Amino acid sequence: MALALVDCESFYASCERIFRPDLKNIPIVVLSNNDGCVIARSTEAKKMGIGMGVPWFKVKKDFLAMGGQVFSSNFTFYGDMSARVMNILEGFVPEIEIYSIDEAFLGLDSLEEHYNLYDFGCHMRGLVRQWTGVPVRIGIAPTKTLTKIALNEIKRLNIPTKVHQISTRQEIREALINTPVHEVWGVGRRLTEHLNKAKITNALQLAEVDPQHIKRKFNIVLERTVRELRGQRCLNIEDNISAKKQIVVSRSFGARVTDLKTLRPIVSNFAVRATEKLRHEKQKCSQVSVFVRTSPFSDQKPQHRGYKTIELFTPTNDTRDILIAAKKALFPIFRSGYDYAKAGILLSRFTNETTKQYSLFKDPNEPKENSKFMEYIDQLNTHETQIYFASQNTKSWSPMKQNMTSPKYTTSWYELPIANQTQ
Repeated sequence: MALALVDCESFYASCERIFRPDLKNIPIVVLSNNDGCVIARSTEAKKMGIGMGVPWFKVKKDFLAMGGQVFSSNFTFYGDMSARVMNILEGFVPEIEIYSIDEAFLGLDSLEEHYNLYDFGCHMRGLVRQWTGVPVRIGIAPTKTLTKIALNEIKRLNIPTKVHQISTRQEIREALINTPVHEVWGVGRRLTEHLNKAKITNALQLAEVDPQHIKRKFNIVLERTVRELRGQRCLNIEDNISAKKQIVVSRSFGARVTDLKTLRPIVSNFAVRATEKLRHEKQKCSQVSVFVRTSPFSDQKPQHRGYKTIELFTPTNDTRDILIAAKKALFPIFRSGYDYAKAGILLSRFTNETTKQYSLFKDPNEPKENSKFMEYIDQLNTHETQIYFASQNTKSWSPMKQNMTSPKYTTSWYELPIANQTQ
């Protein structure tokens, strides 16, 4: 009985190095939208003491002075590289659960009797690195929770192959005793405080507590964690991730927005992106909400928050219907004379796209609902936006400040890497 957890090392920073070999061993940080905070760090940047989530302006001077390299977030590029890594992993195993953009759980039960799992992990890691350039770490263990601990052991023991398997009772015991309880998957800060008061400070001590006692004193989630630490699998590979209950697309602006003419195309962009996600989830929505707000940190400026929801008579995932609703919601909440710092759109009240819900009354705004038309647009816009709706902002103005974005090496014909250039 075995599972594996594959984790891309310093994923965003690693992606930036793929087409920039000159950045090898150079400290790298990647910034959030508007270049505000550090959201990813290379190993070298971590050793410099750069913290996760630290405001960029606080560390900028020292980091650059020490030879560090900084990038604005390039999620189009990162998403494409993630898809390539996951596609390779899917070719190795019958079961895979993509847990996040840089992590995936693999089911190895059917392979255990045919392969040495450690060697199998090393082979997978080598192939992912060879085909994509992305370095990964692989933890192998009987349960999901233990695979997380196996990954931590790679760091603690500084294992050069970046692959580690814990399967015997002794291996698991040694890993647990060296894992602080706050590093156990699913154990948060407040729970850690309660466990520490009960003199439970490491994972082994937690595993040795009676699961029924944990269930009575805490909750069933922690009980499952205890059982997983004991090697009893409670969390299986999930083939079908449950559908979202709402979709939010929002951004803080790099420059304040003061007029409706500028704000409306931005909200339209958000509506288009949210509806693309809605179709990807194979859902329709019957509720569209728009919000705008000024910056709560601008004490000298007047403050305003606006929020409005539009109810749709018939669920839809046609972008044109969502754009109409977004316009209706935005107009009444906008106030002139304010410096808006953020806006967003929220889609909710979902139904499956195969379900058709009719109204007893005539819909005054008959939905367009042309699924084939939307499908064609999604196909054309898969790697790069080619089709825009009239109310969108195209390229003349961006709400975000991203001055250090690397090229979209793998998704744009105009930004392909140049292998050799002669004079």
